[in-house]
Amino acid sequence: MVKRNSLRNWFKSGAPGVWMSAGAVSIAVIMTIGLLAVIAVRGLGHFWPADLVSAQYAVPNQESSVLVGERVEQEQVPRARLKSAGLPVPDQGPEFMTRELYKVGNRDLNPSDFNWVVGEWLTGQSRPADLMTLERREWGNFYGYLVNVKEGGRVVAEGEAAWPALQARIKRVEKLADELYTLEKKDIGAINHGIERLRLQARKLELDGRLDAAAQADMAAERAELDARYKVIEARLDGLHQAFDRDSLTARDGNGKEIELSLGKVVRAYQPNAMGTLTKLGFYFEKLWEFLSADPREANTEGGIFPAIFGTVMMTLIMAVIVTPFGVLAAVYLREYARQGPVTRLIRIAVNNLAGVPAIVYGVFGLGFFVYVLGGSVDRLFFPEALPAPTFGTPGLLWASLTLALLAVPVVIVATEEGLARIPLTLREGSLALGATKAETLWKIVLPMASPAMMTGLILAVARAAGEVAPLMLVGVVKLAPSLPLDGNYPYLHLDQKIMHLGFHIYDVGFQSPNVEAARPLVYATALLLVLVIALLNLSAVSIRNHLREKYKALDN
Repeated sequence: MVKRNSLRNWFKSGAPGVWMSAGAVSIAVIMTIGLLAVIAVRGLGHFWPADLVSAQYAVPNQESSVLVGERVEQEQVPRARLKSAGLPVPDQGPEFMTRELYKVGNRDLNPSDFNWVVGEWLTGQSRPADLMTLERREWGNFYGYLVNVKEGGRVVAEGEAAWPALQARIKRVEKLADELYTLEKKDIGAINHGIERLRLQARKLELDGRLDAAAQADMAAERAELDARYKVIEARLDGLHQAFDRDSLTARDGNGKEIELSLGKVVRAYQPNAMGTLTKLGFYFEKLWEFLSADPREANTEGGIFPAIFGTVMMTLIMAVIVTPFGVLAAVYLREYARQGPVTRLIRIAVNNLAGVPAIVYGVFGLGFFVYVLGGSVDRLFFPEALPAPTFGTPGLLWASLTLALLAVPVVIVATEEGLARIPLTLREGSLALGATKAETLWKIVLPMASPAMMTGLILAVARAAGEVAPLMLVGVVKLAPSLPLDGNYPYLHLDQKIMHLGFHIYDVGFQSPNVEAARPLVYATALLLVLVIALLNLSAVSIRNHLREKYKALDN
């Protein structure tokens, strides 16, 4: 009886609910950490220079071949499954056999750069120190042996001297590639921007009836100056391209087939089997930095994702700048000025319901209203000289940010209203009693004290908006943007340009990539980076919120 009463008292005390809540929170935290750990291991492991394996692959009743590549995955599969796949598997033997996935590269020589092989048919596995990996700007990796290095078609190094000569010439090509990038993207880009500006200026003067001989002469002189600059750069480009394609190498794959490759198509060359742990660690961070700072290549399955990082952060910041004042003003009106009645309650219900509208609906609205209606009107009013080519009447950074702001504004309104409701009425009355107007009370007392709640709404808005993908596919995000929306050309921030986004990049690489196996590690790495970017933005807002909370704690007490 005593035990029964103590058990009843324990339930009445609420302790079971506390323990259940703590257990649920613990499970959620463990699952979140576990998910992030899986993403981190699978994504970050992609940048480690894996050893290359060379082995004889002897399929029964077929001619054997040499397999060279990175072992990616290994699994045990039923013998019957291999047999049903058309492999010449004997009827007798163990129930399970080993199946291994190798990245064999050499896409220009092989039909596929990822192959599944039967582990029991591999013999004589070794890791030769002179096996090399060539990372190329196209056609993926090449795995094989270095035969010689050529300059202008003439062999300049072979044997043991070939590898140092190759590394020196790759560094030379890398410097030339940087100079080519600067000339093509920045210098020529600035000239093209100037020529386009002159064209639009002439068209605008023509529409206004002010295209006289003096204006034409001024524009002709400026255009001639741009043409002269372009000819100088063009001559420099011709020389760089000739120097860029001067060197080449001869490589041999595992089966003895030789191929000549221009060093202009090689990003880096390394021999992973000959690298020590510290060398591999340095290589790892070099690859990781390339992933964060370089442009993508090979249909987004190679290179870096810096344009996607930049686009995500830029769009989120613009969205935050737009959504905060509108959300705060709406909340202030509903809480401080609007008469509390059926209409106000109906507006609050509508705001709450907006938070549950599917994101793709916002995308369709953004495309129809922002892009076609608002953007088309802006083009007709302010950019008639560019028509029929659209300026703002096409998806771009501004419309993507506005669409996300529209999606996130209900969150800011609700959070700000809750913050305003928590401020004691006595503070308002005291301020008014001292002679302050209602606007002064609101601006100097109420809003500063409600600022932590505003930051909470902004944090929630950023967390939701930064990870959205569906609406962005309609209003400004593309697979590959030719340039960043921020550059040295006036007006410097180009809100009409399309951008890349980490969320869309994950979708594109994971589901639209022509090479699924090569894209899989990048999906994990990009997903981890997207989580980190959102966390960094949120932590920045949390830091500001905590600072404001401490600043106005005395007034709250």
